Amino acid sequence: MALTLAALVAERSLGLRVRAAEAALDRPIGWVHPTELTDPQAFLEGGELLLTTGLALDETTSPGYIRRLVDAGVAGLGFGVGLSHESIPRSLVDTAEEVGLPVLEVPRKTPFIAITRAVSRAVAADEYASLVRTGKGQQELTRTAVGKGGPGGVVRKLAKLVDGWGLLLDSSGAVIEASPSARPFADELQDDFARLRAGTLVTVVGEYEVVLQTLDTRARGVLAVGTREPLDAAGQHIVNTAVSLLSLALEQNREHSGALRRLRSGLCDLLAAGHGELATRTMKSLWGGVPEAPWSVLAVAGPASARRSLADALDAELAGETVFFGEAGTFVLALGDVEAVVRHASRIGGLHAGLSEPVSIVDFPAGLRQAKQAAEAAKAERSPLVRFAEHAGRGFLEIVDSQAAQAFSDSLLAPLRHHDETGRGELVASLTCWLEHHGHWDLASARLGVHRHTLRNRMRKVAELTGRDLDSPGVRAEFWLALQVSART
Repeated sequence: MALTLAALVAERSLGLRVRAAEAALDRPIGWVHPTELTDPQAFLEGGELLLTTGLALDETTSPGYIRRLVDAGVAGLGFGVGLSHESIPRSLVDTAEEVGLPVLEVPRKTPFIAITRAVSRAVAADEYASLVRTGKGQQELTRTAVGKGGPGGVVRKLAKLVDGWGLLLDSSGAVIEASPSARPFADELQDDFARLRAGTLVTVVGEYEVVLQTLDTRARGVLAVGTREPLDAAGQHIVNTAVSLLSLALEQNREHSGALRRLRSGLCDLLAAGHGELATRTMKSLWGGVPEAPWSVLAVAGPASARRSLADALDAELAGETVFFGEAGTFVLALGDVEAVVRHASRIGGLHAGLSEPVSIVDFPAGLRQAKQAAEAAKAERSPLVRFAEHAGRGFLEIVDSQAAQAFSDSLLAPLRHHDETGRGELVASLTCWLEHHGHWDLASARLGVHRHTLRNRMRKVAELTGRDLDSPGVRAEFWLALQVSART
């Protein structure tokens, strides 16, 4: 921390006395400059402690002299007595008190060089401390970046080093990483974020001064750092180091993510070509597992930007043993927990998904065709999701005599409706949900809000009342068509 006028006065060996503007002694001293010029403004940068014996000053010229020093931005004035003046001119002291410029009386026994040495030692110590702090901060940030902390660790470490908070924003202004309690500031920075094209922008949010600095990456990113006091030189160097490390990390992440996506797309091509064993073996070696077959293949269609957003979301949150996804032409394909994928797609908007019947690894090509057909149907209908079974059923119903179809539906479902009307259960709704989930007990029971044993008992009752075997694919198809006809009426 820079030496202040108050700290300089506190050095008893100098014997300095405060003669004016004692309330402003907290000003830091940038340097010391002795001069006898009555107008030294051209030789000053601001922040200096000016030393003079007042050789050319008197009661008349002193007020103008003080005002010129204020205009030059000096930190204070040291006036040596016992040479040109036995005491400081009264008009100088009064004017300095009026304008708030600290004046220190320097006794005859204290040479100006002693004051210069004291300030010089303090400046050197401050610069050394700043250098040490900068080096230590750079080391800590680097260790965090190359360790397990990643970009998030760098942002959190930076916040501690500058005693503030940090936000890493993507090209849309959304938060990628944040230090504790920093996320609420993201909304307040959106206008400033929109104005920033490149470089650095300084703004104020509440009690914080905020520095926004763009990252050196192909995809626009911004680091925002908020502190209660303006960043000093060490803080600025530390922030610059964080910007460099984050730029490198995000660019590496982007390249890594791109390589993984190309690999996933290649695995989708292998599955589509019938090389399921090779594809699944590769999935296991890379991700440690594969979504359990049989698979319902999900194909998602939509604008390229929306598909990229979906792939980003899946990559960040779902990629792994429960979900495998890849890109195939104008579709994003997914296996495993497809309902989670559909939820992500619905939040993004503009996407339409198609879901195949459950297929084995060997039959993946057929499932892919079904999913793509259903996705195209969803796109045409502007529906978020169409299941292939529904799509195929609707197509079949178009070529079947409507009266015959209605009679078939009424006949098949009559026992179930009669049972439900007596208040003894919900067989029609349970059968519909169970077929929609392709006979998956856990998923269907969760959707219905009942125990899977309850659902099994209901399906046994359906089989008993209708005299049909629900394990038969043909019987399931008949029930599904009957339910579709019933839903139309």
